[in-house]
Amino acid sequence: MKWWILLFCFGPLFAQSDEEVLRRVADNILKQPVDQFIGVQSGKVYTYLNGVSEELKFASPLMEWHYSNGVLDMSMLKLGRTLKEKKYSEYAYNHVESGFKNGPYFQSTFKGDRRHWHWPYGQWWNFKELDDCGAMGAAVISVYAEEPKEEYLKYAERAAKHILYDQDRLEDGTLARTAPRNLTVWADDMYMSVSFLTQMGRVSKEQIYLDAAVKQVLQMTEYLWDPQKELFYHCYYADLKRNGVAFWGRANGWICTSIILLLEVLPENHSDRPKLIQWLDKQIVGASRYQAGSGMWRQLLDKEDAYEESSVTAMYTYAIAKGVKKGWLDPKYSSIAFSAWEALKKNQITTEGHFKNVCVGTGISDALSFYYNRPVGENEKHGLGLVLEAGMAIMELKSK
Repeated sequence: MKWWILLFCFGPLFAQSDEEVLRRVADNILKQPVDQFIGVQSGKVYTYLNGVSEELKFASPLMEWHYSNGVLDMSMLKLGRTLKEKKYSEYAYNHVESGFKNGPYFQSTFKGDRRHWHWPYGQWWNFKELDDCGAMGAAVISVYAEEPKEEYLKYAERAAKHILYDQDRLEDGTLARTAPRNLTVWADDMYMSVSFLTQMGRVSKEQIYLDAAVKQVLQMTEYLWDPQKELFYHCYYADLKRNGVAFWGRANGWICTSIILLLEVLPENHSDRPKLIQWLDKQIVGASRYQAGSGMWRQLLDKEDAYEESSVTAMYTYAIAKGVKKGWLDPKYSSIAFSAWEALKKNQITTEGHFKNVCVGTGISDALSFYYNRPVGENEKHGLGLVLEAGMAIMELKSK
């Protein structure tokens, strides 16, 4: 019999399971160094930094102290628990430990000649925006819950002070950024704040963090929601009292992901819990109307000529699967998540475990062309934690 006939007849038997696909992605992540640096001038690899005289850079983007690394750390922690494989949790332990080991060196050698986020571990000691300390703070306190080191707790308490009291905000308390436009509300910052506040609340058992998270979700959604499109704008300009132009995919994904994270730790009797579930349902109903026939969502959700993008597809998959599993969403939504996951599994994850077609980091702009033309990467750091979350949520839903 011809090989292609065998493949047609028996191909599904050789298809990898959801767990095998997740392991493929995670095992590729484990191949990346978490404690190596490259000399900018010499190209030499350094592990020990004492006496190094040249400027250094990270050997891998997965080493960085960036919000996307915080997302990945938390996903690897969860994957370790889900698969009962310590090596995945240890990835997060090692990454956080590396930051605390090497951060002081880079702080002491920083000359102030650039933005702190362009210097290795610059965000480890310098908090300006929520990008600096939100998701990485969530990762640190999550690691602390399993490896209780005093320096981790002190870092988390410093992040808590910044988010609760020091970060710029509007008069009503809604968190905002000062650049590139003063006092702009970003959808991204719902996740950057809520990811930390929920995990700090979970570990500390202090209600102040969960109440602050609820406040941000309910106020940001009101600023960013468009009732006609049933989507969230990427930003809101407080000085102009208007929204930006883009219904950017990943921005919307940050919102549904944040609501899920909060609902998972919020007490059942919290007075605002029903409002959060209503927002989750309303967002998913709106998003479902923009899912492409392939199962994917697009870089610009409402534009059929925008490219299909993997990180937002992973986040909607995660939020829908988790919401159905927990009983917050109608079980009929399951088909939306399943079709999205199959699109990711079959077309966006390579045999080497690379995750494809993930938009790179993206600021705000009033030119839609900016969003249309954002590059995508393969194994791009902004998507790796998200696809792991999506796969785990699908496995949980199928187990139900």
